[in-house]
Amino acid sequence: MRTIDRAVGAVLGSAVGDALGAPFEFGLPGVFRERFPDGRGEMCGGGGWDPGEATDDTQMAVLVGESLLERGGLDLPDIFRRFRSWAAADPKDIGLQTEAVLSSGDSWDTAAALHFQVNGRAAGNGSLMRASTSAVRFAAAGPEATRDAARRIAALTHGDAAAWEGTALLHELVRVALLGEDPSAALPEALAAVAPAHRARWAVVLAPDWHPDDATEFNGAVWPCLGSAVWALRTTASFEEALAVAIDLGGDTDTVAAVTGLLAGAVHGAGAIPARWTDPLHVPLPGHGPRTLRSDDLRALATALIA
Repeated sequence: MRTIDRAVGAVLGSAVGDALGAPFEFGLPGVFRERFPDGRGEMCGGGGWDPGEATDDTQMAVLVGESLLERGGLDLPDIFRRFRSWAAADPKDIGLQTEAVLSSGDSWDTAAALHFQVNGRAAGNGSLMRASTSAVRFAAAGPEATRDAARRIAALTHGDAAAWEGTALLHELVRVALLGEDPSAALPEALAAVAPAHRARWAVVLAPDWHPDDATEFNGAVWPCLGSAVWALRTTASFEEALAVAIDLGGDTDTVAAVTGLLAGAVHGAGAIPARWTDPLHVPLPGHGPRTLRSDDLRALATALIA
């Protein structure tokens, strides 16, 4: 399978997972299968979301991707500025931690660190949810470069290095998948590159025998979110099945499904994503007037990022 198909699958798959999971956010385990007992989930809407409407997860990923293209590389102040303008436009959903950092008035290079210094908690999954475009963009640069970019982008809103390491791990797994290799098989080497202070905790949630029921935190935290996505990929054989089991975990379903969709899309390719999910997909961009991206726009974005 060509790299471009996998790259489009990664970006489109993450957005599809986000929109598919959004109506079930904070629900109990099993609600997706209960709603769709035949296993063929639909973009149903609910919880304030229209059918196929992507959330802040995909909106922020688009902002990152467009900055990378328009600025010709990683311009952290520019990404932060785009984040801040978007947050000021009153998006339907925004993480509490991310909102606090972006609305603080502090500069791009101190806002997240100052927030963490005061609150002591900054290991939410918000840096994972927006990683699709940067993971695709930096994959060709190799493992060290993609991990470095992941950490630096994560640090714009998350002061806890656990979130940086989780985002670096996700970038690396996507890089491996885009090469047509097995992300699960790459985990030992990827974990060896995690900062020593965080390696043991990440090794637990990414172990072959780990199950989301073993999580010690809500899956809005960075560890069980990525652990659940890797588990969903590891225990299923198709893109659709991976998203179904991810959403059926309950909790922070849009982000767990967005991360799962990123990995599963990179593994299975864009061709594995059903049209019944891509056709209604749309990504509003608060702060950009009436502009709304559709599936073809995301395909074009992914294609430009991998070029």
